[in-house]
Amino acid sequence: MLQALMNLLSLCWRPFGRGNGEGLDSVGIVGANFRGGGRDGKDSLLWFRDFGKYAWGDFSMAVVQANQVLEDQSQIESGPFGTFVGVYDGHGGPEAARYVCDNLFRHFQAISAESDGVVTAETIRNAFLRTEEGFTALVSELWSTRPNVATVGSCCLVGVICQRTLFVANLGDSRVVLGKKVGNTGEVAAIQLSTEHNANLEEVRHELKDLHPHDPQIVVLKHGVWRVKGIIQVSKSIGDVYMKHSQFNREPINAKFRLPEPMHMPIMSANPTILSHPLHPNDSFLIFASDGLWEHLSNEKAVEIVHKHPHAGSAKRLVKTALQEAARKREMRYSDLRKIDKKVRRHFHDDITVIVLFLNHDLISRGTVEEPPVSIRSAVDH
Repeated sequence: MLQALMNLLSLCWRPFGRGNGEGLDSVGIVGANFRGGGRDGKDSLLWFRDFGKYAWGDFSMAVVQANQVLEDQSQIESGPFGTFVGVYDGHGGPEAARYVCDNLFRHFQAISAESDGVVTAETIRNAFLRTEEGFTALVSELWSTRPNVATVGSCCLVGVICQRTLFVANLGDSRVVLGKKVGNTGEVAAIQLSTEHNANLEEVRHELKDLHPHDPQIVVLKHGVWRVKGIIQVSKSIGDVYMKHSQFNREPINAKFRLPEPMHMPIMSANPTILSHPLHPNDSFLIFASDGLWEHLSNEKAVEIVHKHPHAGSAKRLVKTALQEAARKREMRYSDLRKIDKKVRRHFHDDITVIVLFLNHDLISRGTVEEPPVSIRSAVDH
């Protein structure tokens, strides 16, 4: 029975596969699966899928690269059992984000099959923790040859729509914002659904101090930015095992990551904050994005842009607006910013990933999926 269900799920929740997903050296292809309609486009360092269809409506997707190697990864997986969206914002290198994109959905698929396809918050939590365990095992395996993989991590934002319910799980500071119709006014309100884990937020600093009452240096203000142990801004992630396991916080990793005192308990966590949101007919669309977007656009501005324009090109429109704002802050023209190559671009903005899901409540209330399965992910590098 379990094997039969796994076989069925593997057809309906078919992830974009690259071997067994356990290593770090696989190569990705932009939007290799074209089911769901739409075509890929590329404009300098910007990749986009302006329009496509998934189980419960339309979607739009865009990524712009700033780092020498793109550290953001993202995916949409949609089939008869629901929809899975992931935005993975890597730091310190691309390895953790790539690993999460290769493995998190696969673990979610397997764990949901173990409970006859039922999805709960614990299904998603266990998929996160299983992914963390796998990456930690990989770091251990590579310790003698690639020890600095211990200092690589990824924020992780996931949305799952199943049985008329949206689950949002988050590690780090990516964000999902709901555009919700306000009665019959024609207006749409911006409602943030994700909880962020960034030391610049006062509540996160309080949480860290409560967890580490005997460590006066658990959060440190450096150059106007709060950082965990003076090193990293986010307090939760996949990876960053040098902040979770003492055996990886030692030579030969770079000295800037090594703590001056012994680590008696994990400093960072891979346990996500999870919200369950029953979908309402006034819920119009969802914007999933890495923090590179939110550095330049408010929740309200992003929702306004999506609401006042056609569905097609929504994600690209948000990315371009953020880039225009990044250029304005540096007193330069957007056309000049576009001429700056990757790596140097990082001085002006971060890698930015945006996925917009539009919610068709006729399809959601019907509960059956008419669109073919969709499996799409952004490129490993552009």
